[in-house]
Parts: sequence; C-alpha cells; structure tokens
Amino acid sequence: MIDVYLFSGFLGSGKTSLLLNVIQELKAAGKTPAVFMNEFGNLKVDSNAIEGDVPLKELLDGCICCSGAEKTEAQLQGLLEENDHIDVILIETTGAAHPVEALDAVYSPLFADRLQVKGIVTVVDSKLWLNRDTLSPRIRALYMEQIKHAHMLLANKTDLLTADELATVSLELSNFNSSAPIIQTVNAKLGFSYIEGVLQPKKNRTSEAVISGAGLPLSSKLITFSESVKMDEFENWVKSLPDTVYRMKGFVPVVGTKNPYLFQYAYGMVNWMPEYVKMDPRLVIIGEGIEEIDYKIQ
Repeated sequence: MIDVYLFSGFLGSGKTSLLLNVIQELKAAGKTPAVFMNEFGNLKVDSNAIEGDVPLKELLDGCICCSGAEKTEAQLQGLLEENDHIDVILIETTGAAHPVEALDAVYSPLFADRLQVKGIVTVVDSKLWLNRDTLSPRIRALYMEQIKHAHMLLANKTDLLTADELATVSLELSNFNSSAPIIQTVNAKLGFSYIEGVLQPKKNRTSEAVISGAGLPLSSKLITFSESVKMDEFENWVKSLPDTVYRMKGFVPVVGTKNPYLFQYAYGMVNWMPEYVKMDPRLVIIGEGIEEIDYKIQ
C-alpha cells in the first residue's frame, strides 16, 4: 500500500511551503514522492513550483471535495497507473476544502486497498487564528473545521507573533483539538520523518479490514463482502451506526442482482444506484472511532 498524506489549511497558510519542504526531504532520502494538487481557476499557480521529476496530477477549476470528486478519482487512478513505483503521495487541497469531504474524495472504493491515508496535516496561519472573528461566519466555520479534523497541526508563521500571542495560539488550538499534536513552525519547515513518526498507526492492518488513520480522530475503513445482503437489512444496519460515521461509499452486493449496487451514505441519507459493470464488493467508511465497525451477515 502507498502512504498518503493530506495537507490541509486555509488560503495562504503555508501548505505549499510544507509540500515543497517535504518533497525535498523525501528525494534526498532516495524516495519517490508523487503529488496531487487541487487549485481553483485554470492557471497552474502553486504546481509550477514542483520539479519535473516528481509525478504530478492536478485538479484545476474545481474543488476536490465537491464537483471535482469524480475528477479526483480519475486523476488519482491515472497517477497510480502511470507510475511504477511511488513511495508516498502528497495531496495539497485548496484552502476551501472541507477535510472530511476531501478525504471522502480521495478514498474511492476502486483503489482504497492500494492507498493508506496516514493523516491530515493542517497548516494554521497563527496570525489569522488570533483574528478569526474578523472572518464571515461561513468562512470562519470552514477554517475551524479544517483545524478540528486535523491529525496534526502546524501553528505556522510564529515569527509574526509576540511571546504572549504564541502562548495564546498554542493553548487555544490545543483546547479546540486536544488530540492533534501542535508544532510551531516558520515557513512551514518541519521534517517529514517527524510527521511520519507522529502519524504512525498503532494497530496492524489485515486484508479483511483496512483501517487508515487508526486511533486518530478522523479515519477510514474498508469492508469487503463475501456474500450478498438484503437491502432492507443492510439499511437497518446503517441506521444503527453511530453519528460519528460521516460518509460511506462503495459497491454492495444485493441478493437477487447480478452486479453490486453503488451505495452512498451522507448526513443520514442513503442512496442506491444499479451498476451495469461488475465491481469488487467493498465499502469505504469514513468517520471517527470506527475501528470496531463491521457488517455481519445475519
């Protein structure tokens, strides 16, 4: 499986600086990183900074977490097929991407067993944190969600703060997201080996249930099916799940049908769509505290 790190953060927080620093370190260590960048507009801005020897895919003029989800899947599939050896995939989202939905777009059931999301690293503009009340309610809510769901927080631009301001930022961030370690940075300089060590999973994975980000606030799990299910029984199981399950998508084999149905779940709503091509029967679950969730045939 290929390790995937998702770099999140508000506009201008320093995500691209972090990305370039990490790429340089990985290449120096003899590893092959690949990059997926999500930018608004038709112009390649941040991606122009990526050197030509690094495999790169871009999603332009669309957000990874909304209308660009299908494009994201196609681009990642192309990245995997066009490159024989990739050690790490680094994904930089737009500043407007919600972390849960970004992870949802990345975790397609088509290749969920090939990618292992190690975590979401959110770069926080420390100065903006202190001035977050100046943002509009909608923008502030997104800014806070990016921080809330992070597995690691980089309190960036600390050189712009006084000692008292820095202490305030560190305390408030730790109170808001108590599970994510906070690292104070300037120009988003942080060794990848440190990121890798902090986000190291604590549980071994099996081929039956691949858990990505185990033990972290937001994680994903891949469930495979060995038998077909009854649609009503499956929906009852879905209703029994805790509200910390945010998304589910995949291909569920249904009794009496030739091909598995495309199944999607979000915000308490389920959606079934017939498939005309036989897909592998597997389902991706995204949420918090989902390690023990499994579907058992009754």
